[in-house]
Amino acid sequence: METKNQTNDVGPGRSNLLHVAIIMDGNGRWARKRDRPRLYGHRAGLEAVRHLVSCAPKHGIKHLTLFAFSTENWRRPRPEVEGLFALLQEYVKKETAKLVEQGVRVRFLGERKGLPDTAKKIVDRCEHGTAQGSRLNLNIALNYGGRSEILHAVRKVAAKVEKGMLKAAEIKATDFESQLFTRGLPDPDLLIRTSGENRLSNFLLWQLAYTELHFTPVLWPDFKEEHLVAALSDFRQRERRFGAIANKG
Repeated sequence: METKNQTNDVGPGRSNLLHVAIIMDGNGRWARKRDRPRLYGHRAGLEAVRHLVSCAPKHGIKHLTLFAFSTENWRRPRPEVEGLFALLQEYVKKETAKLVEQGVRVRFLGERKGLPDTAKKIVDRCEHGTAQGSRLNLNIALNYGGRSEILHAVRKVAAKVEKGMLKAAEIKATDFESQLFTRGLPDPDLLIRTSGENRLSNFLLWQLAYTELHFTPVLWPDFKEEHLVAALSDFRQRERRFGAIANKG
């Protein structure tokens, strides 16, 4: 994995895309349009994940981060939450061998303590089984919230200060970033959100500081390679300045 830094070692100008993050939104609306239960939409959304994972590397994507389940999603009806974790278990059982074959390394980002025991075992098994993958780093945000991640990192850094391991006046961004769930990953170059909603929904709040944003009305189960290509094309037309002066050359 690349060493994490705020700008992926890229200065002003158009850059190569390494890391794409996606808020996969619209499963419920997709199901409702078909008069089907929400879990029907979540299952269809898993098919979109399979498709995206298979085609992402050929478009130069090295890191793919997917927002699967937020800390706020626990507020949903219990049958839906239980169904989502059942789908996760099904996905890991069916896909781990294929992910290994594809050279995909899976990493789960989020708070492990709040997960059901069965989910913890599934997460650990998948991470261990795919640890040697080098073609694509697939990061799945599970029981994840941007604000809670920042608080988690602040507490870790504060504990080091209390123990005399670090001076408050000498705290650097790298000290903070090393305590984030995304440690070791470059910041996303591009964030895609499906379903027409134009907000971040508590996702990667620190990491998205200079990320390009792409919003599409396409519901997640309908998101295909052509929509990914359109988002990447949009990204490559942009000039990333990171606070510097526009490139006049």
